[in-house]
Amino acid sequence: MQKKERQQRKRKKIGLPPGSVVFTGNQKVEKVVIHHLQYDEKELEENTFDNQTKITFEPSLDEQVDWYDMRGLHDTKLLESIGKTFDIHSLILENIADVQQRPKFEEYEKGIFIVVRAFTFDRIDKRVKAEQVAIYFRKGLLISFQENESDLFVAVRNRVQAGRGKVRSKGADYLAYALLDNIIDNYFVVFDEIQDVMENLEEKLLDNPDSSIKGEIHHLKKELLVVRKSISPLRETISQFSKTDSSHVEENTTIYIRDVYDHTIQIMDLNETQRDILNGMQDLYISEISFKMNQVMQVLTIITTIFVPLSFLAGLYGMNFEKIPELKYENGYFVLLSVMFLIFVGSLIFFKKKKWF
Repeated sequence: MQKKERQQRKRKKIGLPPGSVVFTGNQKVEKVVIHHLQYDEKELEENTFDNQTKITFEPSLDEQVDWYDMRGLHDTKLLESIGKTFDIHSLILENIADVQQRPKFEEYEKGIFIVVRAFTFDRIDKRVKAEQVAIYFRKGLLISFQENESDLFVAVRNRVQAGRGKVRSKGADYLAYALLDNIIDNYFVVFDEIQDVMENLEEKLLDNPDSSIKGEIHHLKKELLVVRKSISPLRETISQFSKTDSSHVEENTTIYIRDVYDHTIQIMDLNETQRDILNGMQDLYISEISFKMNQVMQVLTIITTIFVPLSFLAGLYGMNFEKIPELKYENGYFVLLSVMFLIFVGSLIFFKKKKWF
């Protein structure tokens, strides 16, 4: 149902002029909350408001950094109001409302726009949940846009409030770096959680490989593919950010951005490694199933091999011929049973020496 609604919203954009602000996602919050921090090295002012109250935006001053963190993107009128107040290009507003964007880096005359995807891992459903995060900044101003009400940037916010690190003494470009670094660091947490699930799955696979494990492996491979589709363009996005010569990015900030780029490469390596491990687990599953099947076939073959000579003897003396000398022997029945028993024991000893079971 949600997918159908999203497709209908996407169709609404068909034929509209460029820069039309149309929300294409699912409404994930009841009301849009905006958290505002205005700070410099010495002072800090903090406010929180929502779209159900009157919001007054004021253009930022160059001496301080204004950080507006908006959670909830369904209120397109509020987006347009923010764009008008801070003179944000209409194409940027369109991309913010369209939550199906791939990670990208765009330079504009009046600011820089970055789109990335944040991930969390649901251990119960074993599913990776994605959220689009957009960041727009210029000298003295940064606006971040999140889909959910949960705060992805709580660690950065705490650093700003406590005055820890360099963020209070730097500009909006450094804050943009800090937010990106926070998102990408969380990728490592997601991959660690996926690794834990994979290790448990591997133990189950070695202990008792049933058909449900095959489905879990396939499911995890699909989830890693979803992550990979976002990580691949992310590398290019961070690379462009690290190489930009825009006036909105100070030269001494690029060294930190290059560190984020290195983290992105590590994330891609982790993704490929885990996909390879899952491929190996899939092969191991097939091998374990084949091994169990071979064990069953081996037992059945041994049973058949033992009973072939016994069946031969039983069939030989069960024929309806009158002149079978052994039939007249007084203890012939017991002799035949003894011979059958010796054949049975001898076969078991032979198979044991050959290590066939």
